[in-house]
Amino acid sequence: MPALYNGQEVVFGLDIGTRSIVGTVGYKDARNRFQIVAQVERFHETRAMLDGQIHDISKVAETICEVKEQLEKKLHITLKEVCIAAAGRVLKTAVGVCEEELESEAVVDEEMVYTLDMLGVEKANEMILQENESDVKFFCVGYTVIRYLLNGFAIGNLLGHKARRIGAEVLATFLPEDVVDGLYAAVSEAGLEVVNLTLEPIAAMNVAIPEQYRLLNIALVDVGAGTSDICITKDGSVVAYGMIPFAGDKLTEVLVQKYLVDFQTAEKIKMMAPGKKSMQYKDIMGDKQKITREELDADLKPEVSAMTSQIAEKIKELNGGKAVSAVFVVGGGGKVTNFTKELAEHLGLVPNRVALRGPEVMGNIDMLDDSLRKDALYVTPIGICINYYEKKNNFIFVHVNGERVKLYNNNKLTVMDAAAAVGFPNALLFPQRGADITFTINGRQRIVRGSKGEAAVIRLNQKEVSMTTPIVQNDKIVITQSTVGEPAYQEVGHLPEYSDKIHFRVNGQTVTCPRYVMVNGELKSEYYSIQNNDQVVILDYYTVEQLLLFLDLPKNVSFYINHEAAGKKDRIYDNYMINWAENEEHLAELEKTLPEEEKSAEELTAATLEPATEILDEKQPEAEKPPQEVAEDVVQEPREVHIEVNGQPVTLKHKAEYIFVDILDFYPFDLSVMGGSTLVTMLNDTEVGFTEPLHEGDVVRIYWKD
Repeated sequence: MPALYNGQEVVFGLDIGTRSIVGTVGYKDARNRFQIVAQVERFHETRAMLDGQIHDISKVAETICEVKEQLEKKLHITLKEVCIAAAGRVLKTAVGVCEEELESEAVVDEEMVYTLDMLGVEKANEMILQENESDVKFFCVGYTVIRYLLNGFAIGNLLGHKARRIGAEVLATFLPEDVVDGLYAAVSEAGLEVVNLTLEPIAAMNVAIPEQYRLLNIALVDVGAGTSDICITKDGSVVAYGMIPFAGDKLTEVLVQKYLVDFQTAEKIKMMAPGKKSMQYKDIMGDKQKITREELDADLKPEVSAMTSQIAEKIKELNGGKAVSAVFVVGGGGKVTNFTKELAEHLGLVPNRVALRGPEVMGNIDMLDDSLRKDALYVTPIGICINYYEKKNNFIFVHVNGERVKLYNNNKLTVMDAAAAVGFPNALLFPQRGADITFTINGRQRIVRGSKGEAAVIRLNQKEVSMTTPIVQNDKIVITQSTVGEPAYQEVGHLPEYSDKIHFRVNGQTVTCPRYVMVNGELKSEYYSIQNNDQVVILDYYTVEQLLLFLDLPKNVSFYINHEAAGKKDRIYDNYMINWAENEEHLAELEKTLPEEEKSAEELTAATLEPATEILDEKQPEAEKPPQEVAEDVVQEPREVHIEVNGQPVTLKHKAEYIFVDILDFYPFDLSVMGGSTLVTMLNDTEVGFTEPLHEGDVVRIYWKD
């Protein structure tokens, strides 16, 4: 929550510069004027920053702490949240063009405009990713809309207009991961939480170039200590950003070498008051020296000329190869003698078209502290605070498995949004089954499912949570992916069909035999483990030879099936009557002992021969059998389920049961590309989770919203 000062919510902005850190606290009043209640500046004691990038995080954090504590002491408040800006070091820009067709003509509201902006940023991000040939990650640190489109025509503001089609051209700026990481690390070490990040030239532009001036082709140059940041306006919009790593420190380093002094002394010499004609200093030998204004200007002239020449070339490059109409200069580096004059010459402009901007652009800003002054040095620090109101909470950073991820925020973000943003696979969030086995049993397909694994374990700031738990700035999320269950395992002997034994009447006695099994044309035992795509056939007969082996009978016996002599390859089916004898006398004695019903030829024909004929005739339908109990590990055949997703018919296939997340296998919805700030999952007009079961005819909606 923002800090309160005299009942007002105040904004704390930090300009973390190469030479100093400026902290500003203020608020916007009812008249939309920005009121500055306190401002503190502290210089780095060492070269902790170079060219706008933090080199010593701990040293910078110490200076931030000093600024923060001094402001808290002045105002008697506690500051926890801060707005910051990044210098344009290794800056990359891209223009994202997007267009949205509305379902029907509608009045454009703020949510629609915000969504359009974010789509433009995403398009720009895609372009940066395509151009990036290194492993360096880039983060968007700010954007400006070049123009909006209403039904194909350019317009300044979409709000309130009726539209069928809206579009935008968005200029987005990106910086390398190490620049952003350094800033966040230093601020975090100082006990502060970043609530808004922008780019330094964007912050300066908010103050130095009012919106009504942006119709003109103007350049803003923010000359700091390490970098000179540039932005170009034209036709009412900011059209380009850029920077050069050449600024005030380069001038100071010249004086260090020229006058043999330390860096701090050289800084004081460089910033000699304009009305002062000379100043004294001590060199590193301890000797007193004196320098005049004329000598200082002459010694700096070559470097000032070189620096302004590079800035002029960069301005022309960003402006399509030509000079701008005017240049506004802010920042301490621009206050050096002859800076604006030299820059005007390199751009071919009259001197009064290049001006140092300070008090004259702060008409909407009030200093409530009499000790403060309106100065070009403080344009950027004030702009950082004002940008908070322009882009308040437009995104947050969280960590997912150690990776920093940027999310566009509407205060409704969840762990699921963060997981989607880093491209964490959906399959690794939910329990995963082991590999299935698909095979045929007597010509019919069957699937045996693998066992279920464990669901993903999600920890938010070291506490176990669910996928729908809300997240906030700087949260640390650790997702341990779900596990895969054991693969399916099915032995032949555990098949329901195998439990049916075959019964024979052998010499008047009932003999029960296990069934033989053929797998891919080969005989297998009941202990065979079925493999994927196996063709399993449970045989409903024995051969005479197999029965001899099973009963361990002598090989030279005579064999009779239903009183007819049989060979070793003849088949014996369920309930067949089999007689065997070692010789004719043995057979005659056996027949005397058989029950009368087994001697009746008519009963033999009715009870045994007819079923044998039915089984042997492949064209006859299989006789119906009593329903068998299905084993628990055998899943019924897969089925198709027909549903509607976002108005389109979708058919789910290859499973017996379906849950919401299965939709993503059949409907083209990419969770890794965020089209808004919150993912909405609706089933029959009710918001549900990804594990909700699906049924025939369900109506599903899945979409991004802000």
